[in-house]
Amino acid sequence: MDKNESKAQQVQKPNSYPHSYPYIPVRLFMKKNTFAVLVLAVCFIIFNSGSILAAQETSSEIKTQLESLKKANANLRHRFNSLQKSIDDIMWMHKMENIAHVDKIYMYGPPLGKEKNPTAQGAGNPVKFWSYVFIPKSINYNKKYPLIVFPHGGVHSNFTTNYIHIIKELMAQEYIVICAEYRGSTGYGRSHYEKIDYGGLEVEDVYASRNYMLENYEFVDKNNIGIIGWSHGGLIALHNIFDHPKAYKVAYAGVPVSDLIARMGYKTQNYRELYSADYHIGKSAYEDVEEYRRRSPVWRAHLLKTPLLIHTNTNDADVNSLEVEQLIKSLKAEGKKFEYEIYQDMPGGHSFDRMDTKKAKEIRLKIYKFLAKHLNPPKQFKTVKDIEMAAYR
Repeated sequence: MDKNESKAQQVQKPNSYPHSYPYIPVRLFMKKNTFAVLVLAVCFIIFNSGSILAAQETSSEIKTQLESLKKANANLRHRFNSLQKSIDDIMWMHKMENIAHVDKIYMYGPPLGKEKNPTAQGAGNPVKFWSYVFIPKSINYNKKYPLIVFPHGGVHSNFTTNYIHIIKELMAQEYIVICAEYRGSTGYGRSHYEKIDYGGLEVEDVYASRNYMLENYEFVDKNNIGIIGWSHGGLIALHNIFDHPKAYKVAYAGVPVSDLIARMGYKTQNYRELYSADYHIGKSAYEDVEEYRRRSPVWRAHLLKTPLLIHTNTNDADVNSLEVEQLIKSLKAEGKKFEYEIYQDMPGGHSFDRMDTKKAKEIRLKIYKFLAKHLNPPKQFKTVKDIEMAAYR
């Protein structure tokens, strides 16, 4: 450049460029020719369009891969649950071998509430599921014995060996026990998981398990049948006695889910999505409040005809006691006779009366005495020591 050239006319050239297009003194060019600047911009876009499209394609590929990974992860989770369930089945057999005959029976309940394709082959068929049967080894098969129907909790869960001490206690009293792995239970694959119908047809699956026992076991006393359940199992127990009042002589509902509308208000969005999933209710409580009401025992209190005991705990971090207290108020408003107890900040929270603590055993003794009053089992518990002895049979 000429030494006499004005500094104002000098334009510094950058050291490097990300692309191979030629250097143009842009500032001077903009001053002289706006149209040319526009042409330059268009050329720049065309020049880089390949890179932009490539980036979009890469983003689309990543999205597809993420969806594929999510699906694979969900399938892996179901396979893991199936493996875990198989291990738990072995544990049931091992832990109960000296106390009870443990069987796992394959049965069915009502068809699906929502068919993806109602005209497809097999549409309208009953839903098949497994149930555990526990029969005390001490019984005389020529006599009749009371039956306990025992649905597990949830939302999605199954009947695990976490309940083994309670099953032992029931065996010691010589109850026959049936525990349905109703639609939506885990450990049976994705298809069974997505058949969930919380507060709906799962109730009829449990009722079907009750009827199965009467049809297949002559030593079950059809006149002495009770139902018990905790949490979601408590909700199922309540719906069973509301829908089939003549089928049960007595019921116990521990920390029962009672009001799904209230529950949707204090639970997280992830929890709500378990219900609004397209394979489940398919709508939020906001979108269909009546459907959630239909599935809530608190709104069906007028149907109670069965002797009932309810327990709740004020420090329950799962089923807030406000749900159960509202159920109690509703039953009272309908003039129903029942028994209940509201425990104040009992250690154990949601599991307060299912634990192995002395206090939990004392509370379970109350439950067993309430059941025995109506079912008259051959070997009734009279003291906590009876419960403790059952654990070491």
